[in-house]
Amino acid sequence: MAVGETAGAAKGAAQPKFAALKHRDFRVYLLTTSAAMMADNVEHVISYWVMFEKFRSPALAGFAVLSHWLPFLFFSVYFGAMADRFDSRRIIQVAMLMFMAVSFAWAVLFYTDTIEVWHAAVLLVIHGMAGVLWAPASQILIHDIVGRDELVSAVRLNATGRQFGVFLGPAVGGALMLALGPAAGLVVNVLIYLPLVWWLWKVPYGRKARVAEKTAGAPTARAGGFTDAVNTLRAVSGNRTLISMIALAGLTSLFVGNAFLAQMPEYAHDLGTEKADFSYAVLLGANAGGAFIGGMILEAMGLLRATRQTAIVLAILWCLSIAGFAATESYPVAVMLMFVAGFLNLSYTSMAQALVQLEAPVALRGRLIGLFQMSNNGLRAFSGVTVGLLGSLIGIHWSLALSALVLLAITAVLLAFALRPG
Repeated sequence: MAVGETAGAAKGAAQPKFAALKHRDFRVYLLTTSAAMMADNVEHVISYWVMFEKFRSPALAGFAVLSHWLPFLFFSVYFGAMADRFDSRRIIQVAMLMFMAVSFAWAVLFYTDTIEVWHAAVLLVIHGMAGVLWAPASQILIHDIVGRDELVSAVRLNATGRQFGVFLGPAVGGALMLALGPAAGLVVNVLIYLPLVWWLWKVPYGRKARVAEKTAGAPTARAGGFTDAVNTLRAVSGNRTLISMIALAGLTSLFVGNAFLAQMPEYAHDLGTEKADFSYAVLLGANAGGAFIGGMILEAMGLLRATRQTAIVLAILWCLSIAGFAATESYPVAVMLMFVAGFLNLSYTSMAQALVQLEAPVALRGRLIGLFQMSNNGLRAFSGVTVGLLGSLIGIHWSLALSALVLLAITAVLLAFALRPG
């Protein structure tokens, strides 16, 4: 076992309740970044609805999904390397300004009723680029704020806060659209990003605060897309924790990801409820609520020591819950399994993210965070094939169940790899 793995495991031990919240700056960042995540989803709710009403284009809806996830596949490592070289605060501010510009542009186009398909495509791409620019820099900044000792708590709380933002986004977006209309609602949405942008001007973090942490002789190669991703993997190939956690993120995203959420209306209909629209909302809410409540419970009780084995076991349990959801004919059981799936998904992804950051060499931290984001988010674009396209051939219940069971078998092999002594 590498020295870094031992240190990472030690830091992953049980911690005090809500350990990261003792840092005032982390508390502020958690609130402002959760609000920004909510604003991100408010924009989705309003823009997707207007696009649907205006164009009725399945192709544009499909492009919206691809433009959201493919930037993570192509640019995560590059933007992670940028977070190593430049001030993470400024990178996050640029990402927020991109989000704000997109919301404002939607508002102008909706108000003037001049939107065309190409306008929508450009704005969707810019929004996707802003998301991938934000992700690695955000994790770097969290590391700078709390250090190693409370990193597991901080990553989990950040994931929980972001999930809460995702949960609130549809409600707030719908309320703004009904009360003010799409254009005015998006103008208000621009203002939700401002607290995070303002706070980042003065806080004493970023690249300068990490210069002293750089280790002598550490690699500092320039970013180079997929080539750099391969070189980064080679540089850490002796660290079983890093390899297994990046592989876990990639495999779960590739085979299942969150593609089943797009099929949720059909699952709700097949479960035989009288009001499919209401049951659809409840199933989505159960998944998001499970993630949020699960994160709070884990923090409040100081549960689950962060190790690579624990993360993989949690992912295996997630596979079982997803397969059970696909197979059940009972609506109450389906709601319960969606809640459990949300809890498990947040648990293993936040744990894997924290372990990657704990184990990463300082000079490669941004690249490895980017590589994790590429695996965890970028490969979700292809889960539409394993779950969605296959579902059009054999039915969405069979496709989801088979995808989950294949992932279960592969993840069991990954667990055996993780259990082997280094």
